[in-house]
Amino acid sequence: MIGPGEPSDDLAERLPWGVTIDSSYSTRDALDALALAPFLRGDQPYARKANLERVDPNAPLRPAQAQVLRSVLDDDDSGQLLAVGPGWTLRAIRWTGGSAMVEVTAVSDELARSVLAESIRDAVAQVTVSETIEMGFWYMDTRGPSRRGRTISAPAWGDIRGNYAADAGTAMDQLMALTAAEVRGRLVLLHGPPGTGKTTALRALARAWASWCQFDCVLDPELMFGKPGYLMEVAAGVHSDDEEQQRWRMLVLEDCDELIRGEAKEAAGQGLSRLLNLTDGMLGQGRDVLVAITTNEDLSRLHPAVVRPGRCLAQIEVGRLSGAESAAWLARAGHAGADPHPDGATLAELSALRNGETVIHAGRPDEVNPGLYL
Repeated sequence: MIGPGEPSDDLAERLPWGVTIDSSYSTRDALDALALAPFLRGDQPYARKANLERVDPNAPLRPAQAQVLRSVLDDDDSGQLLAVGPGWTLRAIRWTGGSAMVEVTAVSDELARSVLAESIRDAVAQVTVSETIEMGFWYMDTRGPSRRGRTISAPAWGDIRGNYAADAGTAMDQLMALTAAEVRGRLVLLHGPPGTGKTTALRALARAWASWCQFDCVLDPELMFGKPGYLMEVAAGVHSDDEEQQRWRMLVLEDCDELIRGEAKEAAGQGLSRLLNLTDGMLGQGRDVLVAITTNEDLSRLHPAVVRPGRCLAQIEVGRLSGAESAAWLARAGHAGADPHPDGATLAELSALRNGETVIHAGRPDEVNPGLYL
């Protein structure tokens, strides 16, 4: 047995090696051979290696004090380098696509480990990956009911939970964690002022339930509930022939106030009745369909049939953040000390304050429409 402490000359005699260079060799091949030499000779018998993904193009992949002996750079931004320092040798390879490999040989394992750690520190690019989901969009065109699938961004609930007041956040925690087996009611009702994040919460819900529920947004719900044929088409949905692939579906109806407020039966005709029939009537039987509605109406103004016990899977008020919650939100956003409204603020108001947004308008400020979506 030959140990790492034996003289390199003795090792070279026992393990002779050589490299034959011919015209088929590239500069990269030559660099590989040079990098292996200290390890094969036994001068640097310890090796450490790291494979990296999404490497920052500006990362040097070597210690600051390294001496670069060889460097190869191709026009596709791939490349390779050989660097040395006291008691160690480093080889770094970049491939097209952002991946890389760094290998260090050294006189001791501790030195190889420390040189490698310094070389790859902060090398991986800090990128924000926008997670997406597939959502369907229903609408009526000249040929009848149509559905188109689109890829939309969907935040993780944990990343946005701080955007919601404590009570709403706790209720959302429970809703996000539900499984198909735990579904009881068929209606998810999110109510509260404009700009409080109801739509954003539904996108997060779509991501949380992605494994068992397909989300579809109905762009013209008043028309759908006014036309039985359109409603039947949406209720039937688009299904797979494989029963094991069948999933629940969530129909998203945004700002559907006229369908669910107290006077809805008189104002919207059969719309309310058909909505209720879809959630727990004959129409909904045999179909794994849920309905999510966002509304700006106060709960007391909603039709009692909508909020009766047993119909709602979730009934959540998405309100303004309190003064303390608003201050904490601004502090996390790097605006500690900023003074929101004394009684708190909506998510939209806090975002505008954080971004320094100004509104160009004519007329009195209280006449400006705050908008409905966030």
